[in-house]
Amino acid sequence: MATYTKVKLSGSTNGRGIKVAATATAGTTIHQTGTGNIDEVWLYAYNSDTVARVLTIEWGGTSVPDDNQKVTIPSLSGLTLVVPGLTLYPSGSALTVAAFASVANVIVITGFVNRIS
Repeated sequence: MATYTKVKLSGSTNGRGIKVAATATAGTTIHQTGTGNIDEVWLYAYNSDTVARVLTIEWGGTSVPDDNQKVTIPSLSGLTLVVPGLTLYPSGSALTVAAFASVANVIVITGFVNRIS
């Protein structure tokens, strides 16, 4: 029987938002999986800028386009769902979810992980 545990994003301090400082690969670390578990990741982004910005999520790696998910985050619109519970299945070594944006320090990512063991 599987056990589900809700955990904070590993890149977060005390569950707070993670400011996306990177503007290119490798991005700002959002979450790193453990090994031997499945991580179901939920991410939301807020854009504090006065114009829409492009956010790139690096999903478990940095290969283009395989590991990249691009989304435009509207200006000042509240939280935008950018990763809707997608799963990572690390085998042998941890996988990293990272992000970079078209401009540094205007997008903040929040969310959580359902760890399945």
